[in-house]
Amino acid sequence: MPKRLAAAVATTLSAVTAAAALVVTQPLPTSAATGGFDFARAQVATTGLQVPWGIAFLPDGSALVSERDTAAIAQVSPGSAPTRVATVPNVAPQGEGGLLGIAVSPTYVQDQWVYAYFSSASDNRVVRFRLNAPQTQQVILSGIPRAQFHNGGRIAFGPDGMLYVTTGDAGTSANAQNLNSPGGKILRMRPDGTVPPDNPFSGSRVYSYGHRNVQGIAWDESGRLYASEFGQNTWDEINYIQPGRNYGWPTCEGMCSDSRFTDPIQTWSTSESSPSGLAYANSTLFAAALGGRRLWTVPVSAGSRTGNAAAEFQGTYGRLRIAAVGPDGWLWVATSNRDGRGTPTGDDDRIIRVPPAGGSSPSPSASPSPTVSPSPTVSPSASPSAGGRACSAAYEISNQWPGGFQGGLTVRNSGSTPISSWSVTFTFPNGQRITQLWGGRYTQSGSTVTVTNESWNGSLAPGASTTAGFTGSWSGGANGTPSPVTCTAS
Repeated sequence: MPKRLAAAVATTLSAVTAAAALVVTQPLPTSAATGGFDFARAQVATTGLQVPWGIAFLPDGSALVSERDTAAIAQVSPGSAPTRVATVPNVAPQGEGGLLGIAVSPTYVQDQWVYAYFSSASDNRVVRFRLNAPQTQQVILSGIPRAQFHNGGRIAFGPDGMLYVTTGDAGTSANAQNLNSPGGKILRMRPDGTVPPDNPFSGSRVYSYGHRNVQGIAWDESGRLYASEFGQNTWDEINYIQPGRNYGWPTCEGMCSDSRFTDPIQTWSTSESSPSGLAYANSTLFAAALGGRRLWTVPVSAGSRTGNAAAEFQGTYGRLRIAAVGPDGWLWVATSNRDGRGTPTGDDDRIIRVPPAGGSSPSPSASPSPTVSPSPTVSPSASPSAGGRACSAAYEISNQWPGGFQGGLTVRNSGSTPISSWSVTFTFPNGQRITQLWGGRYTQSGSTVTVTNESWNGSLAPGASTTAGFTGSWSGGANGTPSPVTCTAS
């Protein structure tokens, strides 16, 4: 019998609480700052959700939240009641299955794609659609084993622009070691579902294997991938994920010191964890614990744990499913008390936001409204490269909030011949720092940033373009636009 088996309880959607009462500052008897966030100033931002499972952020800073049992997608802005913006068809909720992970295309402004992982009547699958037409689905991947339990379900775009998908063993442990089964894996694919040529197993979406039930993934600022995983009866895990590695299930649960398998960097007893959503910020992983009813914080560096794990929100909000760092720079955490295993309060399920440490005391109101930058700054290369190859780049700030911002680069082949690679260089005028970038690879030395293409978006025909997105930090009185922004093609 799977661990912590409980009967599924169907519940109706909670009545939406009035918007004026949605954000509540709740001091907590905890440390003032853990992992760069001030948990003593946490705010309940939104109530009235039912089994929120996944979260993804739109360019305007609002969040899309998937509800497992209703198959609904709610749009959430702190200080406002959640708004149902879509209901995903073909979802068959049962047990731990239903509408699970959600992701927003890194190029959402251009293509409007929203991605979802859900349980159908016969399998688990990944689809993409537009919010105004969820019934028109493109199936990205189907045939992932589904069962009452162990369905995995987290999806996210990595800093390399690839879509990562976590799957469970669906109660058949042999799936985890079978490279021909998508069950018990972390999968990596292009946004259209095809196999990247640099995956560890030729022609396969499998990125890592030997997993029982992964429900959380997060990357650090250097692109290292971490994952949270449910054990069976003894040990839950956080793993540093490396391509092609075998993480041991079902032979190993927790540490086993077997050279065939990669050991976790953190373990807990199953009663104190059941880790689902995972976030990373400030050299710290944040793991939302269901059975443990707390948020675990784990200090890490370069793929290793650097200190002892510490718990926040222990017994405060009940079962926790989601942890994510929003474009506003706050830590977002969602409860899962209406999933049939919790004890819901009248305003469950909720989203709690935790502000960055060191800022001014936030008032119980909506988060600051994003400000839109002026038109993009376009700076062509100083001179075309040999053979008529040339490119131009446009820098844009799309959202800005105190201490942080979100932006993008649009790179265009401005020459008369195809290019196979590009490099963009710019210097921040006010000491800003890139914190995460996708759709390219970056280095920053002082205020100077260089962004180069990924393997999949370097080749551009004349007139064709590609985009890279990023988040950054700033301080002081200005978040100026760099000029010039130079592009070199080859």
